[in-house]
Amino acid sequence: MKILVVGSGAREDAICQALQKNSQNVVFCAPGNDGMKLSEIKTISIEENDFERMANFAKTNAIDFTIVGPEEPLVNGIVDFFKRQGLKIFGPNKQAAQVEGSKVFTKRLMADAGIPTAQYQEFTKLENALNYLKATSDFPIVIKADGLAAGKGVFIASDLVTAIETVTDLLAEHKFGTKKVVIEEFLEGEEFSLMAFVDHKRFYPMPLAQDYKKIFDGDEGPNTGGMGAVCPVSNLSKDIEQVAVETVLKPFVAELYKEGIKYTGILYAGLILTKNGIKVIEFNARFGDPETEVVLPRLQSDLSEIIEQILCHKSIKKIDWETNGINLGVFAVSKGYPVKPVFGSLGDRDSFKKCPLMINYAAVKQDQQKLFSHGGRLYLMQAQAESVEDAQVKVYRELEKMDQTNIFYRRDIGKNSI
Repeated sequence: MKILVVGSGAREDAICQALQKNSQNVVFCAPGNDGMKLSEIKTISIEENDFERMANFAKTNAIDFTIVGPEEPLVNGIVDFFKRQGLKIFGPNKQAAQVEGSKVFTKRLMADAGIPTAQYQEFTKLENALNYLKATSDFPIVIKADGLAAGKGVFIASDLVTAIETVTDLLAEHKFGTKKVVIEEFLEGEEFSLMAFVDHKRFYPMPLAQDYKKIFDGDEGPNTGGMGAVCPVSNLSKDIEQVAVETVLKPFVAELYKEGIKYTGILYAGLILTKNGIKVIEFNARFGDPETEVVLPRLQSDLSEIIEQILCHKSIKKIDWETNGINLGVFAVSKGYPVKPVFGSLGDRDSFKKCPLMINYAAVKQDQQKLFSHGGRLYLMQAQAESVEDAQVKVYRELEKMDQTNIFYRRDIGKNSI
């Protein structure tokens, strides 16, 4: 099959590499990044929101189907555009992508489906939000931008002063283009991610994963797009996994269908195990990042066949996953990330090609024989091993061999599972 993947990050690299396990597949990525070329992925210089050029490429090159990685083109309607052109594309349409595009929309769906989540209030006017904050004594409190914010629109305010600053940034300064905020109770517990392939009423869960959002060791500092991940989550039992499927995924997929939303694509549930049970932090309308990078290498079935069957609305009898060991991935990010990334050399291309571990590339550029940083999160290096400790040894040993001049990474990814 000829397959087009939309996006440019490590998540899309992981999707492409999973598709390449079938040697019959020809995989293109638009726009992709220079690091992907080290894995023989064919990158195409078309921006992810240039729907017309993307569709023309799919037609001209007889692409069998397209897979959308990032949330922005989904929320902007790329699936609707492709379908009007008679092209096969894997992902939710614009209506269904509101699951990620609008936190308020998703909160209401969860309420209708009886799915446990944090108590919340929504605000469009700064004055009303400030009055609410001044009347509450429940700190810390969570403030979310309603809309897309590249994984950086969630803030935990430990006190009133911080909360006022955050809400003012969002509703007065319109950070991330925000016009509405959701203010909700702070939930304490173990966070984890559950993704699933969804085909209208049917859904097929993936193994649990856990990502690490905070920039510094010990879960300190500001949130990032994700500093690393593990799969499976060894400190959560199979019973917990089953409860998550039955109390979150199943009723949410059913509620979407009941509302007339025929969801096709990936559904991501960000969950937390509290003292009162599992609650939903968020839903996303696509593969998680960096969870995808550690989940898809564990897929034993053919990813291209799974997606083709879903697009044809055929029931899938079984999806096989690796059941032994653990996959652990660590993101190397630019120094100064997430506030002000410092750009510079990442070292010789050969040092990356010689690395015995799998690398998924994100914001990197290539210039002759060197790779350079071109953003915040640069590349994720991962290992599969029998234990978390063994995987950590493998990954950190290889990361230490890389040029350290312009990179930074957490040194405790996997700590929750030890």
